[in-house]
Amino acid sequence: MARTPDTLLVAALTILTAVFLLWLVSLPSKNASIVDIFWGPGFVLTAWVVFTWTSLANVAQGGEGRRLLLVILTTIWGLRLGIYLAWRNLGKGEDYRYTAMRERSPDRFWIVSLFKVFLLQGVLMWIVSLPVQVGQLASTPDGIGILALAGCITWAAGFFFETVGDLQLARFKADDTNRGKVMDRGLWRYTRHPNYFGDFLVWWGLYLAALEGTGTWWTFVGPLVMSLLLIKVSGVAMLEKTITSRRPGYDEYVRRTSAFFPWPPRRP
Repeated sequence: MARTPDTLLVAALTILTAVFLLWLVSLPSKNASIVDIFWGPGFVLTAWVVFTWTSLANVAQGGEGRRLLLVILTTIWGLRLGIYLAWRNLGKGEDYRYTAMRERSPDRFWIVSLFKVFLLQGVLMWIVSLPVQVGQLASTPDGIGILALAGCITWAAGFFFETVGDLQLARFKADDTNRGKVMDRGLWRYTRHPNYFGDFLVWWGLYLAALEGTGTWWTFVGPLVMSLLLIKVSGVAMLEKTITSRRPGYDEYVRRTSAFFPWPPRRP
């Protein structure tokens, strides 16, 4: 792992360049929400750049197939998320969070958004993607062992929850008869946030798959930060601050349905 610092630096420069260019695009369009659409594809870009760099520089000592597996799994997850968010958000205007920030600092939002929105998201992306970055330094022969297999299964379960959960919610919202109602069907019957739970599993799965090839246990910081974001910061916690007042009956849904980890509904 002697080349770990170089690999992390390549990833950091890739992400820094990408979010800076994205920030420049957001200024004339007056829409900082594009950073959310870039969240998934940003991981894809980072994974492929690091994979290419480690291959050309002969940094990795083996495990070509496992390295490619990490990149492919990241690509499938990231592109699906990016396409879904683009379909859901483009043409809808700026997200209310960024609009509120813009209203608080109308004259300084251009620089505030650089540090508090774009660079912050870039830093988080770099930390969360640590398993995929360091996973490109595999030093063990190819092959899928117990850890990598467990990682793939965990990733697949997470991708299922995230994809199916988003699809079920989109169909629910598309039906005008459901306007103002609470989505409590399908996967949403067992967890109030199957999409966030899916994200959680995806990144712990990638960590396990990377761990087998490198043995760098410390990269658990990546999925741990993602878990905290999903549960305590920008995921469940932020969404549920206001949703009860906007959705009649949501408080009853909260009483009977697990917040994050899937579990059979509680009886009234």
